Amino acid sequence: MDAGEDAQRLLVVDDEATVRELLAATLRFAGFRVTSAATAGEAIASATEDPPDLVLLDVMLPDTDGFEVVRQLREQRMPVLFLTARDRPADKITGLSLGADDYVTKPFDLAELIARIRAILRRTAGQHTGVLTVGTLALDVDGHQVTRHGRPVRVSATEFRLLRHLMENAGRVVTKAQILEKVWRYDFGGDASIVDTYISYLRRKVDVAEPKLIHTVHGVGYVLREPRT
Repeated sequence: MDAGEDAQRLLVVDDEATVRELLAATLRFAGFRVTSAATAGEAIASATEDPPDLVLLDVMLPDTDGFEVVRQLREQRMPVLFLTARDRPADKITGLSLGADDYVTKPFDLAELIARIRAILRRTAGQHTGVLTVGTLALDVDGHQVTRHGRPVRVSATEFRLLRHLMENAGRVVTKAQILEKVWRYDFGGDASIVDTYISYLRRKVDVAEPKLIHTVHGVGYVLREPRT
């Protein structure tokens, strides 16, 4: 099945030709447009020239690893799903800490993979302008207002920036270092304890109602999401 021009575009990055071809064929049949790359260099060039809606990225690449690809593409803020044989918890933590939206290990079930891709695309569609919503929490970017269950929530300017960053990355774990850089503009040189302090402030304001949305990922950072069912 050929995807139309308005179909979401995926970039598949894997140095194994059989994996690239299998994924490309499956994802095209599922209705996506697919571009492939075999190296980190090809992936960065392709993503920079024509940013995809999501990158499926192997960690083990011939020229550099997938973690470095994410570092170089970080400013473009495109969704990334790691798809790799590297199944150590430390690798998963590294991938998620860098800002990846999901981390799937090989071998994988194709139907589950497609479901995860669609979930990421739904979550990240139109995140960065207008009104951001996660469950009953809403943040009006232009109006600089926050509501929970339709009721106004008063937040400071710093709390607003922090909440916006968490909501723009809903479902994605963000580290304290990333928060310091994006919210306080410290280039990893600030006191990380300020993040914990402001997270506690936000929890007292937006998480007074159920369900709780701000979650601690021990050893990594924080994630704002609805509870998993």
